[in-house]
Amino acid sequence: MTALITLKNLKKVFTTEDVETHALSDINLTIEQGEYVSISGPSGCGKSTLLSILGLLDSTSSGSYELNGKQVTGLSNKQRAAIRNQDIGFVFQSFNLISDLTVLENVALPLRYRKTLSRQERETMAMNALKKVDMGHRTSHYPGQLSGGQQQRVAVARAIAGDPAIILADEPTGNLDSKNAELVMTLLDKLHHEGATICMVTHDPRGAQRAERIIEVFDGRIISDTRAAQNSVVA
Repeated sequence: MTALITLKNLKKVFTTEDVETHALSDINLTIEQGEYVSISGPSGCGKSTLLSILGLLDSTSSGSYELNGKQVTGLSNKQRAAIRNQDIGFVFQSFNLISDLTVLENVALPLRYRKTLSRQERETMAMNALKKVDMGHRTSHYPGQLSGGQQQRVAVARAIAGDPAIILADEPTGNLDSKNAELVMTLLDKLHHEGATICMVTHDPRGAQRAERIIEVFDGRIISDTRAAQNSVVA
């Protein structure tokens, strides 16, 4: 397999009023193409900070981060934004859909920043993504006309429309009831089986167990890295 993400000696320190908080310490992690990884741990352990760094929404204090063969540590905000748009699909707990845009417009929105795509190409890509999540019949609806589960499926479609290198999901079922949570997790399972690389942060132990690799974080450090198939610790 090919390494998609490589973190070496990564640290993240927040400084406020002369107080240093070490959110992440000595993180060494490799995620291969096609893997389905869950990151779990108690609140405040650093898992969301780690996901923000993986998604280039935050930067490291020290250490290196290589994504898809490119060193992304130290890039400018403009360079980071371009890589985010091309290589990373985000799924958030709160859906983050724009209320006055239709379902199709929401999914196509990130593609507008790809200057080489025509409007027709953007809409075709968005429609194909919506069909993958069984929301192709709701293209002209607005987010407020959808259930929470349907909104999250649209958010997943938005994440995959641009064919990203990796999908980053931050508590994707956190705002859903058990039935809709199961539907969204089944959808992520399906995307993984179709070849998607997924990294998911979750509080839910049952959700974490859906991944093929389970990483536990505590006090800013990786304390275990278990492959579900072999049920053995690999790091």
